[in-house]
Amino acid sequence: MNLTIVFFLGFICAFFAVLPPGLLNITAAKISLKEGHVRGIVFSIGACIIVFCQTLIATVFARYLHKHPDVIDILQRVAFVIFVLVTIYFLFIAKSNDKPDEDIDAKSKTSRFFQGMFLSSINVFPIPFQAYMAITLASFGWLNFDKTSVAAYITGAAMGSFAIFYIYIFFFEKIKGKKMTSQKNMNYLIGSITGIVALITLINIIKEM
Repeated sequence: MNLTIVFFLGFICAFFAVLPPGLLNITAAKISLKEGHVRGIVFSIGACIIVFCQTLIATVFARYLHKHPDVIDILQRVAFVIFVLVTIYFLFIAKSNDKPDEDIDAKSKTSRFFQGMFLSSINVFPIPFQAYMAITLASFGWLNFDKTSVAAYITGAAMGSFAIFYIYIFFFEKIKGKKMTSQKNMNYLIGSITGIVALITLINIIKEM
């Protein structure tokens, strides 16, 4: 597989994973608003270094699972059920709660770089998510687990995460309070993303039957 394509696959997966408002991207935006864009970018770089490491761990785990297809079959079916339930929740059950964001206490003696690394390190969601996405991409033949492909994929994931942080940093002031950032619309966005992932999982399960 072409390394450029592998890079963009990692970029896209991370981009949509980090797109919904969360602790990291909102913190980066608020630091930028209060202390300037440079400080927000420094925070984002620290966070992306951890994302890089987490994606590496995820792909190593995915490579192990890829060699044990019996385990993958079970995980795919479990993941399909989970993604369907999450999709139903965000599209039909989750309530809109458009309360103003509370200020995050940014008082710290450490630099924004290390703050970004710390907050990113306690967010372990990217590991199982990236492991699942790597397995799915590998099952379609879009990702190989050789060193160069893994390097391209995890670099793309780090850059995809940084792209979202960058967007939040420079456009948060303009989009804050707009309809596109309302909780209701973000619920629909998350539900749509998980629905797409569930559909891909179902196709993959049927393909292997």
